[in-house]
Amino acid sequence: MRLFIEVPVWLGDTIMASVAVENVMTHFKGAEVVVFGSKVATEVYKAHPSVSSVEVDESKQSKNRWQWLYQKTKTLGEFDLAVSFRRQWSTRFLLWCVNARQKARYRRLDKASIHQVKRYNDFAAHVLGVALPLGDLVLPFAPHSFARPTLGLNPGATYGSAKRWYPEEFAKVAIALSSTHDIVIFGGPSEQDIALEIETLLHEAHVTNVQNLAGKTTIAQLCAYIGGLAWFITNDSGPLHVSAAYKVNTVAIFGPTMNTETHGWHNPNERIVKLDLPCQPCMKRVCPLGHHACMRGVKAKDVLDKIALLA
Repeated sequence: MRLFIEVPVWLGDTIMASVAVENVMTHFKGAEVVVFGSKVATEVYKAHPSVSSVEVDESKQSKNRWQWLYQKTKTLGEFDLAVSFRRQWSTRFLLWCVNARQKARYRRLDKASIHQVKRYNDFAAHVLGVALPLGDLVLPFAPHSFARPTLGLNPGATYGSAKRWYPEEFAKVAIALSSTHDIVIFGGPSEQDIALEIETLLHEAHVTNVQNLAGKTTIAQLCAYIGGLAWFITNDSGPLHVSAAYKVNTVAIFGPTMNTETHGWHNPNERIVKLDLPCQPCMKRVCPLGHHACMRGVKAKDVLDKIALLA
């Protein structure tokens, strides 16, 4: 039995799909599993014990994307099932090229506002024709062991600026907890500026027990570090779902997006900070009204109050 599984592009979506992917692999226990996807997404599965190999989608870097996808599929052999957790046109083409007896491309089966984890799992259950359990998120990395209780800050959000809380407010939270916690700032290569801004504010407040890891970690290191945190403050972004997988004490700040669909799945230690404005949720990358009130109105005290409730 050979399975071809295309995972979502983004880290957060890949982790939210992990429940469904795990169920598919368990259903076909012992099968040879090939995972295909972006470099970020496939990093999650490189160390997975049930995955035989990972194939990175480099088609966007090719001169001819469609030719690259076609040629790539011809090197992978035959499959019994090819399933994709993506909806894009490129996925339609990819599945057309893959040599598989059964093929399935992700689609929403329920128009109601439900968690994305359930959407992915419902799709997998529909493909297999069986009921599938809604378990925990799955990451194969052991949590890092910090020398002292550590607070993690995640000020970035790849999807767009509308989801980002403000650096000065992140810094205020870190300053308030710096006497009892070391501080680690996370972020991707494109988020180094905002991470540096927070680091500068902390140094100006004479907080020296801070480490800025923005742009300096692999996906495996990012997951392991977040998994070992005492507290995590984050926007609605991929690392939020990393913290949920490890059930880390988390305060998640939501502005333009729907927390009912993308909060930390099965994390009893998560608390959500969200205003109740008439313009929420707009689901836009940039505030369409220009005031960004849904995030600007959230203050450090709001986050610290949530931490006090969890402590």
